[in-house]
Amino acid sequence: MSTARPDVVPLTGAAAVVRAALVIVSVLTFSLVLELVFVSPLQARAAQQRKFDQLRHDLAAGTAPLAAGDLKGKVGAPVSFLQIPAIGLRQVVVEGTSAGQLFQGPGHRRDTALPGQAGISVVMGRRAAFGGPFARIPSLKKGDPVKVTTGAGVFEYRVIDVRRSGDPAPSALKGTQGRLALVTADGPEFAPNGIVIADADLVVPGLGGKGPLLSAKTLPDADKLMAVDLSSLWRLVLWLQALIGAVLLALVAWVRWHRAKTWIVFLPMLLLVGLMTAGELARVLPNLL
Repeated sequence: MSTARPDVVPLTGAAAVVRAALVIVSVLTFSLVLELVFVSPLQARAAQQRKFDQLRHDLAAGTAPLAAGDLKGKVGAPVSFLQIPAIGLRQVVVEGTSAGQLFQGPGHRRDTALPGQAGISVVMGRRAAFGGPFARIPSLKKGDPVKVTTGAGVFEYRVIDVRRSGDPAPSALKGTQGRLALVTADGPEFAPNGIVIADADLVVPGLGGKGPLLSAKTLPDADKLMAVDLSSLWRLVLWLQALIGAVLLALVAWVRWHRAKTWIVFLPMLLLVGLMTAGELARVLPNLL
């Protein structure tokens, strides 16, 4: 007489491979949605608090950067505090605009002037993921005030235009004029179809000081508009391998154990490994997503 338990379905050959693939895709899809929609805003909030504390300390100690040329080797460091009352935005801006840097908040593009300096300063921020700090940038209106605090002081800008891909750029700056370009993705959340830029002009003459250390030609590709960062791809591969291994172990346990026992043991493991994999996958998505 057979002793097989009625709640166990044997897996062999192609059926086992198909089931494993379906479980992997399902876990990864669920984890990615969970990461981008629910977990990443909490991560961004925690990162912003750390950066705010660091910037406040640097401002008090007089060590905050005064100009773009002071930022050599400080990728990821807080460089300014951005406030836009019209959309309720209060964010610490970090140095760098790669996907990893924009996990922490808006980023200063390293081939442009620092806010408050003469010239154009570009600050890029995410549209939806990691708190979507720039989600409401497209709703800005002409004349809306923008305030930026750096080591050189507090600077006020006024929005002059909100434009999209293909729209004409505002007139060129002259002399010591300064401009802030706030850049994010355009279109539906998590499905961008272009770029939107809010231009704001400095209401007083911009400061001098050391210019940016990088140019448009030397700026890393990962820091450009809608770029992906493949530098950590190896970590994604390792976590994918861990996810595949966890799924295979769960399927073996599904055959040999009671189903309830398998769920209890492997569900937390799959969620943890899935979230870690999704976190690495988020790094290779466009930086303005």
